[in-house]
Amino acid sequence: MEGNFIYHNPTKLYFGEEAMSHLGKELKNYGPTVMLSYGGGSIKRNGIYDAVVAALKEAGKNIVENPGVMPNPTYEKVLEGCRLVRENGVDLILAVGGGSTIDYAKAVSASAYYDGDAWDHYWVHQENPVCQTVPVGSVLTMVGTGSEMNGGSVITNRKAGFKLGKVFGPGLYPKFTILNPRFTMTVPHYQMVAGFFDIMSHLMEQYFAGHADCTTDYLNEGLMRSLIHSTRIAAKNPQDYEARANIMWTATWALNTLLKCGKGGDWEVHQIGHAIGLVTDATHGMTLASVSLPYYRLVMHDGLHQFVRFAVNVWGVRPDGKTDEQVATEGLECLEAWMKEIGVVTHSRELGVTDQNIPAIADAALILPVGYRTLTRDEVVDILHQSM
Repeated sequence: MEGNFIYHNPTKLYFGEEAMSHLGKELKNYGPTVMLSYGGGSIKRNGIYDAVVAALKEAGKNIVENPGVMPNPTYEKVLEGCRLVRENGVDLILAVGGGSTIDYAKAVSASAYYDGDAWDHYWVHQENPVCQTVPVGSVLTMVGTGSEMNGGSVITNRKAGFKLGKVFGPGLYPKFTILNPRFTMTVPHYQMVAGFFDIMSHLMEQYFAGHADCTTDYLNEGLMRSLIHSTRIAAKNPQDYEARANIMWTATWALNTLLKCGKGGDWEVHQIGHAIGLVTDATHGMTLASVSLPYYRLVMHDGLHQFVRFAVNVWGVRPDGKTDEQVATEGLECLEAWMKEIGVVTHSRELGVTDQNIPAIADAALILPVGYRTLTRDEVVDILHQSM
């Protein structure tokens, strides 16, 4: 283990098929007005909306509807939510949906009462809240981001030309989250597998950093093995409850700050993925999948020991008679085979990336001094070309 750290996660989780039965109890802890934020209306078609509204009405809440949260939530939409919070004196923001909806709720919570340019304050300068915030609760319907138990909030500002993430402290974590694995079975197959890779990317971004023998890495390896096993089942049978439950639980632990304890992190794949999403509006998990292999092949030699460990401990590669480079390469080949098996995108051209828009994507990709190697812009361009 390296360095010093504090671990604090205040989110209360209700997990399982009966999780929704606890929503009414949680609602009693907040004032009379709840803003119900959700996406394009799928929760109305699958019955989740009706169940949530019934709980809100039974608890005597005034409901402020805030539909239309998009997969890559925009700053313009955040400002709309802020206006609704102020005009209605909202006491709780209840986000029903996937990670984008929960990210959005945190952004509104932090920005509604900020007297200034919230985009500049939070996402550009990475400052912390200096104003009243609004409690957030969530009912999760799609796994992937881990937003249900962390402070992350990724927002797209098309006017500024950036898609940026802000990690708020525990004060902005959801106060509670309802986790019913059956809710995730309503998600289309494409979105489902995109979420699967988002989970894997979170695990790898935290794994491929550092040089010490770290207990956190052993936890991470177990989560990766569990994810690989369960996603193979779920990709073939999305209605398999045990697989979907295991994946949901893994997604939460993949990014609730536990796995960064005693470690650094990478997150450059996410920066390039965010830039692709900004330019193409592609699904987040697929943008990560499209650039992960060329990125990790580039940085493999800089963190060779960890890539060898990844191959042996996660994928079961036998190292006997092989060089470290051969073992590490075989591990990435196993990663690629799994990606193809579950059906994620492995070529960015499938997402709308072209030779013509690669410069714009490279310009929008933040380069972080993290992981095993700090990229140059030329290397970002090369990764994008190789991803085609």
